[in-house]
Amino acid sequence: MKIALFATCIVDAMYPRVAHATVQILERLGHEVVFPAGQGCCAQMHVNSGYMADALPVVRNHVKTFTEADYDLAVAPSGSCVASLGHQQPMVARRGGDEGLAKDAEAVASRTYELAQLLTDVLGVTDSAAQLGSWFPHAVTYHPSCHGMRLLRLGDRQKDLLRSVGGIDFHELPDAEECCGFGGTFALKNADVSGAMAEAKIANVTASGASLCSGGDASCLMHLGGAMSRRGSTGADGTPLRTVHLAEILASTREEPLDVSGPLELSIPGGKATVRRRESADTATTAPASATQPASQPTTEEVSR
Repeated sequence: MKIALFATCIVDAMYPRVAHATVQILERLGHEVVFPAGQGCCAQMHVNSGYMADALPVVRNHVKTFTEADYDLAVAPSGSCVASLGHQQPMVARRGGDEGLAKDAEAVASRTYELAQLLTDVLGVTDSAAQLGSWFPHAVTYHPSCHGMRLLRLGDRQKDLLRSVGGIDFHELPDAEECCGFGGTFALKNADVSGAMAEAKIANVTASGASLCSGGDASCLMHLGGAMSRRGSTGADGTPLRTVHLAEILASTREEPLDVSGPLELSIPGGKATVRRRESADTATTAPASATQPASQPTTEEVSR
């Protein structure tokens, strides 16, 4: 199957290693991963802030890019952005008086999946260790992000994939359904409330007995990870409490383990994960995943330093 990677803004700019991990997982299952090069933001931030007119061209770009690209299904390592495609993009198009764009947006959204959704519902992955070779011998808890839980209704898909990772020491998170406090621009406009919510979530992560907190949305993990770092939070083993994306854990194997002793960085032979980058509607070249990043964005190697 040919699967298009929708990297999302946060992953593209801040956590390209999550994109690397997503590609590795899918290629390990025998699928070809392509990267539609014209992709950008899904417009969720614009919509949530009330800027509908500004959101329209952003939606139009996403729909055009993923309508013209050659692929079977698309995947994003973010429940929040996938939810935006189905719940917000058609609405933005209709508010702008473009019914054709709205229908195209619905068509694109209908074949775009959050990573755990794709792995579980489409590709039939039920045992991460047996089917993906996943190995991660660490104490981990799991935070279910709001959009994945309430809009996509992912249920236990992400958690079940984590539980079946080889060697993992999984800990349930108290009050897991409570928001971490990020909420996109909410964290900026309501920083005090957002910070207090993060503190409560971190207290629960600590109480879980885990040393790492995983999840499926890099934005929530960025919010929590930053708060953990600022307050000097430590896990049950006395090491700094940190966050790690679901994709990184699933991609970790005995042969290529995720190193949690320093900056969380997936050990990829040669520092490359291959995707096919579309240069135009009818041509494509093979490139390392980091090459799909705009020149102004940090690559995996730059983020790790």
